[in-house]
Amino acid sequence: MLGRFVANVRRNHALEHATVQLLLARLGPDLRLVGRAVNDGFYIYGNVPTNSLQECAAEGLARLKRGESFWAVTPLCGTNIVTAGIVASLASLAVSGGGSRGEKVPNAMLAGIVAVTLSQPLGRLLQKHLTTSPDLADTEIVGVERRNNGSVHKVLTSRAGAPA
Repeated sequence: MLGRFVANVRRNHALEHATVQLLLARLGPDLRLVGRAVNDGFYIYGNVPTNSLQECAAEGLARLKRGESFWAVTPLCGTNIVTAGIVASLASLAVSGGGSRGEKVPNAMLAGIVAVTLSQPLGRLLQKHLTTSPDLADTEIVGVERRNNGSVHKVLTSRAGAPA
């Protein structure tokens, strides 16, 4: 049961990424929105035209089904922010022992900078292998719900043959 839940969220996370990237390409890079994957689809927070969202979600699903797995990974993902925070915190802690405050601060700053730089490819790897799955062969979009006067949408998904 938990395994199916996690697998569904990972697939919906991949579809969310593809959809957001296609929306940004269509509506422009100044578009401000946030996505969040859940077991039965994903939410888009931001003022997005419902028809554009429907079209981009359908196109994202089609592209992922065609094997264009690169759509599942994006530098805009929260996984990258979390990875950078954790790695920078651990690096700073690692160099915070011994020495005077004058030595600790520059060491912690340098460790944090190096950690954030290294966390960028690590965040993409975590997305690729842990937080998303581009395997949407049996996934379909079953609806798009417009909420809060269009500032929130939920894209509903289902897996063919999956129990309800």
